[in-house]
Amino acid sequence: MKIKKLLAIAVATSLVASAFVGCGSSNSTNGEANSDSTSKSTQEIYFLNFKPEIADVYKKIAKDYEAETGVKVKVETAASGTYEQTLKSEIAKKDAPTIFQINGPVGYQSWKDYCLDLKDTELYNHLLDKSLAVTSGEGVYGIPYAVEGYGIIYNDEIMQKYFALSNKKTDVNSADEINNFEKLKAVVEDMEANKDALGIQGVFASTSMASGNAWRWETHLANLPLYYEFKDDAGENGDVIQTGIDAKEIDFKYNENYKNIYDLYTDNSVSEKGILGNKSVDDSMAEFALGDCAMVQNGNWAWSQINDINGNTVKAENIKFMSIYTGIKGEENQGICIGTENYLAINSQVSEEKQQASIDFINWLFTSDTGKAYVSGDLGFIAPFDTFNDDEKPEDPLSKEVINWMSKDNINTVPWVFQAFPSQNFKDTFASALLEYVQGTQDWNYVLRSSKATVRSSTSVLLT
Repeated sequence: MKIKKLLAIAVATSLVASAFVGCGSSNSTNGEANSDSTSKSTQEIYFLNFKPEIADVYKKIAKDYEAETGVKVKVETAASGTYEQTLKSEIAKKDAPTIFQINGPVGYQSWKDYCLDLKDTELYNHLLDKSLAVTSGEGVYGIPYAVEGYGIIYNDEIMQKYFALSNKKTDVNSADEINNFEKLKAVVEDMEANKDALGIQGVFASTSMASGNAWRWETHLANLPLYYEFKDDAGENGDVIQTGIDAKEIDFKYNENYKNIYDLYTDNSVSEKGILGNKSVDDSMAEFALGDCAMVQNGNWAWSQINDINGNTVKAENIKFMSIYTGIKGEENQGICIGTENYLAINSQVSEEKQQASIDFINWLFTSDTGKAYVSGDLGFIAPFDTFNDDEKPEDPLSKEVINWMSKDNINTVPWVFQAFPSQNFKDTFASALLEYVQGTQDWNYVLRSSKATVRSSTSVLLT
């Protein structure tokens, strides 16, 4: 995904909030489900959800849809880090998911026998940038259901306390002045030295490494060094993601940059390194929400995890995004990471009736007043569709921050290159090695050596 295309989405939609993207072939343009194609009294469709943090919202959506149309939507949610294996298990059942998600072009290769061609659907026609869809030949087999962003979330109230300290050792007086790793490191280490005065237990929330919780490091943080590597290989006008997909090797040439920020997180944390293997994402988000720390790496989807914490002390107006700086040359103009890695697919192996019913549901979600209210409100996604009006933008502070970063002049958004990652095995192995490194049982060279993985087919990933 190119930066210009993401910015085009922002301009064209005024960056309206969004959620689940689908492909509707209903003749209705006002969001009404195509009731003629389904038996309302008996029809049931099945949505296998990828995101545990918004599972309850989808349950509410399903209840409202059934009340309005008579069509039951079964919603099941895979546990964190288990979606692929859950889908593999569920897709083989008689009552298989009718709506599921694929991880971009690589994911499509795994599930192409189950992906319905969506090129003639109404919702695909609403997709502002058709190049964002997963295609093969003339067909369209996956549609992005949200544009999202992640970076370092910070509590500006705590940051302002630091900037006001009479004894601070840096000359940085606002978060906007932090535009490279050198400045970030200096500020973080000085804040850590003054944590008592700032009323925090550490600058960063716990770098959660519990089983199934390392996706922020094995995927999101790893996105930066691998993006810059693929970008180098692609050349000035090359397709970065496709270059990554086609790569025969991964050198991990920017591994020291990864180490820079990972060490900064873990050296200046609420938690000691030895217990990070027991820490979950929920733990780290609670630490941020309760004011125990000033910063946490996560995305705009984390707003509910902050806002819903009992005892939350962080005001919405004080929640901001900062870019993840690692020491890459020229990072002064680097923005946050914005893109998508998951795409909606309709199961081609279920009956035509269930296919149409699934299409009707997705169309309703993105075109009806009720559906769009969920999309822009409770789900808080940023949608790449033309079905939302200017007044239907997300209201949560983190989504607003994503929009703000996308609209900044002379800022280069970091695209998501997750779909070009070698394999889940690569990520799992990398995460396991990171845990051993942070616990002090292995060194950084071990992380590099042990992260060799077998990639698509017989392709090898070389981390040297």
